[in-house]
Amino acid sequence: MAYWLMKSEPEELSIEELSRLSQARWDGVRNYQARNFLRAMSVGDECFFYHSSCPQPGIAGVARIIAAAYPDPTALDPSSPYHDPKASADKNPWSAVDVAHVQTFRHVLSLGLLKQQAALAELPLVQKGSRLSVMPVSEAQWTAIMALSA
Repeated sequence: MAYWLMKSEPEELSIEELSRLSQARWDGVRNYQARNFLRAMSVGDECFFYHSSCPQPGIAGVARIIAAAYPDPTALDPSSPYHDPKASADKNPWSAVDVAHVQTFRHVLSLGLLKQQAALAELPLVQKGSRLSVMPVSEAQWTAIMALSA
């Protein structure tokens, strides 16, 4: 099993909304490196659900991958903000995965808190210039973050 961190703006999909829905499609990723990380995910992998571009950015909970990468249908939908006019049914460069809610943390683990943790110094999230919406998390980093959530 691998571990990941996936960012979502809460008005798009929040951990509370995922909890209410139980599962959802994770789509709209339009960065090739982040897309490649989506494609590397396997059913059963777990990810930290990170709220971004909001008053309190941080890790809000945990989700599980329940469907491996498949072509992102939003790329083909002209009404979607994630529409890609170059994409077609035969050649869709973008991917989506399905996730299920696992856990909502009692408190959001703020980016400031995460940056203070020596065990997370190599986590791309806390490094300057890292803006990827999907990134791998090592087992040691996963364990350190889960300890913060307790």
